[in-house]
Amino acid sequence: MSDIYDPKFVKAVFDRCSDRYITFSLICSFGFTERWRRQCVAAMPAPQAGSARGYDLMAGTGEVWPHLLKRFEDIGAITAVDISSGMHRRAIERLHAHRAHRIEFIEDDVLASDLPPESADFVISTFGLKTFNPEQHARLAALIARVLKPGGVFSMIEASDPKGWWLRPLYLLHLKVVLPIVERILLRGAQDFSMIGTYSTNFGNAAQLAAMLRHHGLEVEFSKYFFGCATGVAGRKIGPNS
Repeated sequence: MSDIYDPKFVKAVFDRCSDRYITFSLICSFGFTERWRRQCVAAMPAPQAGSARGYDLMAGTGEVWPHLLKRFEDIGAITAVDISSGMHRRAIERLHAHRAHRIEFIEDDVLASDLPPESADFVISTFGLKTFNPEQHARLAALIARVLKPGGVFSMIEASDPKGWWLRPLYLLHLKVVLPIVERILLRGAQDFSMIGTYSTNFGNAAQLAAMLRHHGLEVEFSKYFFGCATGVAGRKIGPNS
């Protein structure tokens, strides 16, 4: 059985579904993914530096960029880091050509990337956390603490398992049964999007990641969205001017 957290497996899944990812995720989440991206950006403290430069980790198709650049108009550059070249190619060619001069791209496994220490005024990530297991989350927390400048800020969000919500069984039914059926019917038997449900329920929520980030000395606020169907972390690396 394949390790669903192996970088090669993750890359293959998202390369295959890159052309259909935006439409499928928007429709099948009833628009919540777009709402949660806006909330992720809103939760991030303002970068201290003018013409701030930072990273979008597990950037996918860059759907957070319009929200990020709208709230922080003076951002100098966003470096998108993603293991899937297919996702980024779609992002630039079909969605963000007019922003290409402000977007750099690194095709790499984030956890294996050689991002320079204290090189980022901000770090953001939307819906990429689920593709990591707990050991990989620990490595991600260490990476974020390393690449942020003192006073640098971050915000991340992920679809989560809303334990304790009375409609949780229906939510899980949607993720684990309805989405795979829709995918098989509309996408000619493909089984890539059904992995998103598996990743999301395995992820649980972002509370454990929040603790890992605090362990590295970061100020962290943990948030729940829509009864815990998504959770996020946001905060700042403590610095002399924080």
